[in-house]
Amino acid sequence: MQVTKIQESFQAYRKFLSGPDAHERIYLWEIQQHFQDNWDLDAEDLAEMYDRSLQSKHTRRHWRRENYEPKQMMLGFMSLEDNYLRQVFKDLFNERTEISGRVDRFVFHCDQLLQEYKRKHPRSIDNNHYHDDGYQMISFYLAMRYPAEYTLYEGPAFVRLLEILGTRNLPQFDDFERFCKISRTLFKLMQKEEDLLALHRARLDEERHYMEDSLLLVYDYYQFTVGSNSQK
Repeated sequence: MQVTKIQESFQAYRKFLSGPDAHERIYLWEIQQHFQDNWDLDAEDLAEMYDRSLQSKHTRRHWRRENYEPKQMMLGFMSLEDNYLRQVFKDLFNERTEISGRVDRFVFHCDQLLQEYKRKHPRSIDNNHYHDDGYQMISFYLAMRYPAEYTLYEGPAFVRLLEILGTRNLPQFDDFERFCKISRTLFKLMQKEEDLLALHRARLDEERHYMEDSLLLVYDYYQFTVGSNSQK
């Protein structure tokens, strides 16, 4: 990534944060706070806790849209193997091990659970658990659980961001570990831009939104940057 291009993109993002569309994705900070308030892997009823944690008055698109039902399938898995799912999520959230292994193990466990689900529900038409979606849903779990460490991943948008920022060595496949490292680097650079942070914080309502450090800011930034460069 080229420093001059990063600074240029930050300047454009400042204008976005000062404009009428600055609240376009601010609902994500509300979803994040709601998740933080409700997530508890030790809850007696795991499925009820999971369902309660993934709620929004604004949108469900991150866990439910046309031909995409990861939340519904996870609830189905929890009806079969809730204690097993507790361990699967604990492994995903175990920061003492490498992220690449954790996310791939999570997909593997979902593959196994889907087979078990189909054995117990032979008439079900479900053939997908939707967690092998290029790390989108897994990144959602991680971003909600650890706001200062992870953000939402969308592979094509990430690659396009790297192009805009002058990166030559572009990923040829979903490289989630690299995405995490670059997201943290960009967030550290953003934290040095006090005026940018002030514009962002002015969008937040402490009664509704997650107020601590959150890499959702990086997601908002790269969605804006990619979108504003879509015709270039």
